[in-house]
Amino acid sequence: MARYSAATVASAGDGRLFSPSFERNFEPIREALAPYLGTANGTVLEIGCGTGQHVAHLAIAYPALTWLPSDIDATHRASAEAWAAHTNAGNVEASVYLDASSDWSADPILDDHLPLAAVLSYNVIHIAPWAVAQGTVVGAGKALAPGGSLIFYGPFKEGGRHTGEGNARFDVGLRAENPEWGVREIGDLAVLALDAGLGVPEITEMPSNNRLVAFQKL
Repeated sequence: MARYSAATVASAGDGRLFSPSFERNFEPIREALAPYLGTANGTVLEIGCGTGQHVAHLAIAYPALTWLPSDIDATHRASAEAWAAHTNAGNVEASVYLDASSDWSADPILDDHLPLAAVLSYNVIHIAPWAVAQGTVVGAGKALAPGGSLIFYGPFKEGGRHTGEGNARFDVGLRAENPEWGVREIGDLAVLALDAGLGVPEITEMPSNNRLVAFQKL
């Protein structure tokens, strides 16, 4: 998966990374998650925690849940822990290494957290090989409690079409940078979800032509 670079994030002396999109996107995401997390209990796993800003602030917004950030990049994991410390979010667990393209649901590091209340992944699957999307869905089908939610956020295609011209240009740029990357089709995720024992996608329109796409375990 891609790593944040100095060109896209700032950093603090305590290890925190700052994504410029966080301030724009956090409140709409927090509100859109309420139907899925507002009455949930247990652990929420974030796959690809990036800077860790979302997990730390969502932990404050949803204090009844335990939050477990994961990422394959050690710098991202350190940033997530620094953000949890900075915000005094006591319900954030130490970040863990999970490769979403593998059978991550069987990793012993999750034993004390299963079944999961939710699995979240923001702005990940378009900057990763398709195997990451596949693994995320398959793993969620195994790891979620009945009624638990798998939730993606980011740019998507619907019915084979981009939701805006900006996303179409973004998709071209992604595929030029890495042929395995690209804006994903919600219908393709829906097929994976059905095979994994999850329900139909629930789609919430978000600012900047993004979508929040949720699947609940049947």
